[in-house]
Formats: sequence, C-alpha cells, structure tokens
Amino acid sequence: MTTTLPEIGDWSSFADLARLQDARLDAVLAAAARSPFYQRRGVPYELALAPLTTTTDLRDAYPFGLLAVDRAQLATYHESSGSSGEPTASYYTAADWDDLAGRFARKWTGIHSQDTFLVRTPYALMITGHLAHAAARRAGATVVPADNRSLAMPYARLIRVLHDLDVTVTWSLPTETLLWVAAARLAGYEPGRDFPALRALFVAGEPLSAARRARIAALWGVPVVEEYGATEVGSLAGVCPHGRLHLWADRAIVEVHDPATGQIKPDGRGRLVVTPLHREAMPLLRYELADEVEVSYRPCACGWWLPDVRVLGRAGSGYRGLTQLGLEEIVFSLPAELGVLFWRARFDGTRLTVQIEVADRYRAAATEALAVAIGAAFDLEVTVTAVPPGGLVPVELLTAAPDVLKPRMLFGPGESWGAAHRYY
Repeated sequence: MTTTLPEIGDWSSFADLARLQDARLDAVLAAAARSPFYQRRGVPYELALAPLTTTTDLRDAYPFGLLAVDRAQLATYHESSGSSGEPTASYYTAADWDDLAGRFARKWTGIHSQDTFLVRTPYALMITGHLAHAAARRAGATVVPADNRSLAMPYARLIRVLHDLDVTVTWSLPTETLLWVAAARLAGYEPGRDFPALRALFVAGEPLSAARRARIAALWGVPVVEEYGATEVGSLAGVCPHGRLHLWADRAIVEVHDPATGQIKPDGRGRLVVTPLHREAMPLLRYELADEVEVSYRPCACGWWLPDVRVLGRAGSGYRGLTQLGLEEIVFSLPAELGVLFWRARFDGTRLTVQIEVADRYRAAATEALAVAIGAAFDLEVTVTAVPPGGLVPVELLTAAPDVLKPRMLFGPGESWGAAHRYY
C-alpha cells in the first residue's frame, strides 16, 4: 500500500533524498553564521566538519545566544520540559512555523477541515500544544484546547468533552490514552463503543512499544498514530500505515552518534543528531538529542523513501540491557483480559521490582505470568507485586471536578471560603 503523504517532495530513492538535503546545506550554514553561538565557535564549509551541538550548549546560550534573526522577527518563544535537566530555550519565526506545522500535519490518517481535534498536551512554554493547534487550524479543523497538567481540565471534564463534542482526533502522550480508558469507565462509558466519532489517536512524547500501541488501538478501536520530536526541533518522525516510524529527512539531516567510539554515522544505533534544514530563528548544526535510537535506511511498502527510527529511550537509562521500552513490551504482552494498564518498576543493581495495577481476581495470574516473562527476557532477579485498581492511578485523579480558578473574596452563608478562595 503506497500512501500519499502531505507536503512530501517528489523523490523516488534515498539518493534523491540526499541530493535534496545537499541543496539546502549552504542556506543552513549561512543561517548558522548569523548566530552569536556559531560565530564564536566557527562555521565550517561543510556539515561533516562541524562539532556536535549539545543540550549543554543550548543551556549555556540561554536565552538568545543562538538567535540568528532580529528579535522583532520572532513569532514565539518556548522552553523544553526539562525532563533530562534544566530546560532549554527555542524560538521560531513565522516562516519557521510554516515548516513546523507542515511536518506535524504529516499523518497518514490526515487532518481534515471536518475534524474536531482535541489537544491534550501542555501549552505554556512547551511547543507541543501550540504545534498541534497550529497544524489543526492550518487544516481548517476545529480545535478543542484541552491542555494538560491543568486544574481547569481534569480527567472527568476531558471525558465529557471527548464524548459530547464528537471529537474525531486527539493529540497526547500515549499514557494519557490509557488514563482516559480508566476515566471513561468510571464515568460509565466504554472506550471502544461510546466514542463513535473518534477516528485516530495522535501520540508522542515517550517511547511506545509495539505491544502498548496495539493495546491502546484495541481498547479505543482506532489507529494509534505515533510521532517523535522535541521542542528544540519540532516533529522529526511519524508512523506510516505499515507501523514504521519514518524520519522527516527531507526537512532535517539525521545522523547517529556513538559516544563509545565518537563516530557519527548516517544510521545504526546511538544518540540521534539533527540538523534542521528550514530554520531561520535558531539554526542548529548537528544537535545531539539525549535519545538512544536505531536508524535504518530500507525501502518501505508505504513508498515514502525516508529512513526509519526506533526510539529506545533516554540515553543512559538502560541497566544491563534493561530498558523501559523492553519492559513495557512484556507488560503489554500480557493477555488483554487481565486488564493491566498501569505499571512501574525499580532496578537496584541486582533485583528488579515491578508493580502492576490489576483487579484482585486476576492478581495471581498476572503477577505470575509477568514474573516468568521478565525472568525469561533478562538475567536478573524479579519480584512482581500487584495493587488493586486505584493503587497506582488514584480514582480521585480520574473523577475530580475542576478546581475553583478565579480569586474570590465575598461568600454567602454556608459557603466554605477555605475551599473556594484561590490565589493560585
């Protein structure tokens, strides 16, 4: 099945893709030469001679040390989540946003004018919510700005909106979609039955195993369309109809750095290195993300002629071959009827302790099956324990009403001013 992808150039081989990249490099290097950071470092005449740009470099250049245009040209300013340390700054012009929104819109399911698009990622300084919002409006879709980590949009309210507004597509972390399953059931809905307008779940922001993606798709009865990216560079990859995550290599040159050898290669396993090809405000040369990946160049039945990537997790987060992605694959390979949606684990150097949330009637079967599967996959001691539903994700989180958001000073008889009065 060959799928037409929005805004893909007309090329029919990896060699054509490389020529397309080469045609943009002079403009990329010229833009970098206007940045104070790269002026101090020096811009080589070819990319292969450029040293890596690191997250530390971005932090040291805070806030505008990488700015390559006049401040008046900036459209937005953002900061990363800081999940691996101090957040980093990034900024974009209106032209940069054309590129950002175009890359995000590259979903094989499409984004259409008739869609009602629920955005369930943070807005604020992170780029994720703004990115989906911009791409959806560009397509003419109706946006429901559901935000995340917000007192104004608890899970009970989100489920009501998801159901009552006939939402067709959503954008969130993969874990969010499982929280919605639990919240929907507490509200009396069944995910695969009571949201008939829903046609796709767009997800990103954390490693997603094939087993968890399949479980989410089965629970909701719609495709799970994965994306990969970062605040500093925007969307970098999207999943095709055949389940492979393709890098947008016509919009960014991607390489792989092996820290053990120092070698930088076009493919293989290591840390992802990115050079955006259409970036005015903040050019980046060989920016190394703190993600462990596997990149490969191989033809795909989708016909996109783009490399594919497996995102393995944060670099250095594995222990003796043990990774979150590998554990997740095992957890979500448990039989679906056991109902395991939430789990956590800790490795102390010799023993792995895993905790799952599961109903009492499935407790013995789930813990035994998981212990056997993990023990077979990894050469280490394993202890699996279970807690009842609500033990890992509190019921109160999934059923709470919105908090009072506006400050209030005057109250009537019987009103609890301690509960209603909020300055925060």
